Order: sequence, then C-alpha cells, then structure tokens
Amino acid sequence: MAACLELGGHNQLQHSIASPAWDDAPLWQVLAKQANRLVGGLRAALVIDDTALPKKGMLSVGVARQYCGQLGKRANCQAPVSLTLAGAEVPAPVGLRLFLPEEWTRDPERCAAAGGPEARTVARSKGEIAPAELGWLPAAQVRFGIVLADAGYGASAAIRQGLSERGLAWAVGISRNQKIYNAEFQLVPPGGRKRRPVPDQKPREAEAVLANLPWRRVTWRQGTKGPLALPPPASGSPMARSGPTTGICRATSSGWLASGTRAVSANTACPTCRPAPRSAPWPRPSRRAGSASGRITSSSRNWA
Repeated sequence: MAACLELGGHNQLQHSIASPAWDDAPLWQVLAKQANRLVGGLRAALVIDDTALPKKGMLSVGVARQYCGQLGKRANCQAPVSLTLAGAEVPAPVGLRLFLPEEWTRDPERCAAAGGPEARTVARSKGEIAPAELGWLPAAQVRFGIVLADAGYGASAAIRQGLSERGLAWAVGISRNQKIYNAEFQLVPPGGRKRRPVPDQKPREAEAVLANLPWRRVTWRQGTKGPLALPPPASGSPMARSGPTTGICRATSSGWLASGTRAVSANTACPTCRPAPRSAPWPRPSRRAGSASGRITSSSRNWA
C-alpha cells in the first residue's frame, strides 16, 4: 500500500492511519462504491452484525469485559458494529463503528487519553449504532434487496421499525420467547402503582404464533457436506433455528433438533458435525486404609 501511494516507507502510512486527526468518511464512501460495484444489486443482502475482537489494555479504546463471540464467553474485547454487503457468496464491508461500553462513555478523560474523538464518545447502544450507520448508504448508492440481522438486533423494535420506515425489506432473527402483540393493540394507563402505560391485550410467545404459519423447506446454496437448508419445523419445536441442514450445531448451545426432541447436552451433534472427541477419565489413585490424604506430586520421570 505504501508503494502504491509512492511513500518513502511504510512508517508514514502507519502513522497516518493511527492518527485520530483525519476524517474517515471519504474513505468509507469510496469503499462503499467499490463494494457496490463488486456485489451490489437486488440479489445482494446487507448484514447487520457485531464482531468481538479479543484485546486487552487499559488504554485500548472500547476494551471492556463483555461477551466475546470468538471465545464463546465474557472476556476483555472490543465490539465493533459492522454492515456487510453480501452477494454471490462474497462479503464486502461497507460500515464499521466501535461500540463503547458504559465504563468508557462515563469517563471522558480515559477516552481522550486513548485518542478517541469527542463526537464519538457518547453513550449509544448497538441497536442505536446500526441505524445511524445505515443512514448514509443511500447517498453512496449502495444497492441491496434485503437487510438481515440476528436475534441480537431483531429483538429491538426500534431497529425493525426503522427498517420499515426506510422502505427496506428485512428478515431478522427473534428468540422463541419473544412477546408478540396484534397490530391493533393500544397502550392504556396502568392500574395500581405502575406509571408506564401497558398494552390492552395479553402477549403471545413467538413460538406459539410461528407454529401455525405455513412453512416450507428452503435451500440457499451448496456446502462442503451437501445443500445447506432449513427443514420444515417439527411439531412443538421452536422456529428460531440457525444451524445448517437438519439440526442445530453443538457449537451454539444445547437446543432442539429437527425431529422436535430436545438435545440433552451441548455435545449433541447434528448430522453435519463431527462428534466431539471424548477423552478417557483420569484414574483416581487408590488409597490404602490408614494412609494420609495429601497432595500427590509427580516428577518428570513418572510422566515419562
């Protein structure tokens, strides 16, 4: 990159990128146009997601103890919200904005020491960052046919309403215990000591509502082990499934299989997964009657 820009060395490029003094908006405009030229169109999809980056350091901006998808647990990481234009099995990033946890936004001095711009050090949730990043894409003439998001964003009513107000077609994930109301519901004054208005009808869970809809099998592309498809949901099984082919991968969590039976543990494998290797249990050392129960140490000769 330094050679293409006719710079004397890569250090000049590194210092330019690391400096917070320049505005990256023109660069994102160029990137969006190039992504639209490569994969843009009515058959393309805009994917809203966030990717956790494991990282440590008190002065690394945005680093906090939060859920990290790469590690599958809470850990010190950064969590940028991303917009990706995907088409013909090729993804191209068109937006990326770092999420700042509350412990950062309530400490302006820490943000300034990390080099964060003052305009970006405001408290915003991931559900607020995504629509804000989505707003400038029409000006960049980025073309896509549908907006996709997982349940982390699909559970937000503000995101769903914002996509509908923009006239965009969208398909988002929801949890099976998502509360659903009819379109004609109204908020009425609460009774008793409650101050917030409440709906005038009882909610229903998404699992019960979606079970009565007409479902059909959908196959979207070929994978390394056959067609990737979602089978018709079995009777009594939840509709929120994200695993390929006929079940939920054990890498996600213990859940429901396509047959409608619940997986007994997180190690239950779907037909597309390899069984988890099981190591033999470590044998317990036998103790004779009357012997002391102390800590047993082993030397390198014993291990050999």
